[in-house]
Amino acid sequence: MSTPWHERLLGGFRRTSDKLGENLSGLFGKAALDEDTLDQIEEALIASDLGPATAARVRARLTGERFALGLTEARLREIVAEEVAAILEPVAKPLEIEAFPRPQVILVIGVNGSGKTTTIAKLAHLLTEQDYSVMLVAGDTFRAAAIGQLKIWAERIGVPIISGNEGGDAAGLVYEGVKRGTAEGIDVLIVDTAGRLQNKAGLMDELSKIRRVLGRLNPAAPHDVVLVLDATTGQNGLNQIEVFQKEAGVTGLVMTKLDGTARGGVLVAAAEKYALPIHAIGVGETIDDLRPFDPREVARAIAGIERLAPEKSR
Repeated sequence: MSTPWHERLLGGFRRTSDKLGENLSGLFGKAALDEDTLDQIEEALIASDLGPATAARVRARLTGERFALGLTEARLREIVAEEVAAILEPVAKPLEIEAFPRPQVILVIGVNGSGKTTTIAKLAHLLTEQDYSVMLVAGDTFRAAAIGQLKIWAERIGVPIISGNEGGDAAGLVYEGVKRGTAEGIDVLIVDTAGRLQNKAGLMDELSKIRRVLGRLNPAAPHDVVLVLDATTGQNGLNQIEVFQKEAGVTGLVMTKLDGTARGGVLVAAAEKYALPIHAIGVGETIDDLRPFDPREVARAIAGIERLAPEKSR
């Protein structure tokens, strides 16, 4: 029997929620919240990887409320969840397949080791479950391992793949993919790309060439440029967003490796700083571990709340 998704989310954000509990320990029970206690709560939230902006929001909320019987940890976690959800909700946007003419071309980028290739397979699986036809392009031609891994995944999930040899022309493969995808009526073409962040010039040259090729076939392509972020990298993930957004024109994010060791607060910081759409998150290694991003569920997992509260009437 599979573990419910919210329980898997709780596990994925365990490091952040446990750290929050540890940092808040001993700050409760006072009938009134004085400035010193508010300072300590704000510092505890920052130390829990939620970042200064989120901490300031929670502090402002606490300052504006009355706690006649004292602030409990449970109530503070609810407030944290509500404020985090308010930050995340504007950026929660599923990947919509609406391009016409087909196929919709999705370039997937990210540094080597971020889980990019596996995430492509999970995304393809998710889209096929939604009855879209998918084709993959093994465009990370600098790594034979990436080509081989993507071919194995394509066979497992039953989707076609365009691939070549190590060192081959990625733009040529993309050209072949679009031509074949168009001829076969494929809905979505997902393109793996090389993750050479340390060589920005080479990365940009390759992406520019791919864009030129796509433009000749379909001026609207690529329709999406999705950056895969490894949640275990913490604040370094923010640096990756900055570089890739500048060099590659990122249009959305997928967060991976939320496995309990990750610093999940970076998700909140990314939403606040860059406001890029977050399409999906991954909490494990199996094929069905990638799901559309639900801000309310994620906010409550970050706050360490075991069960979802009912929706408030608006």
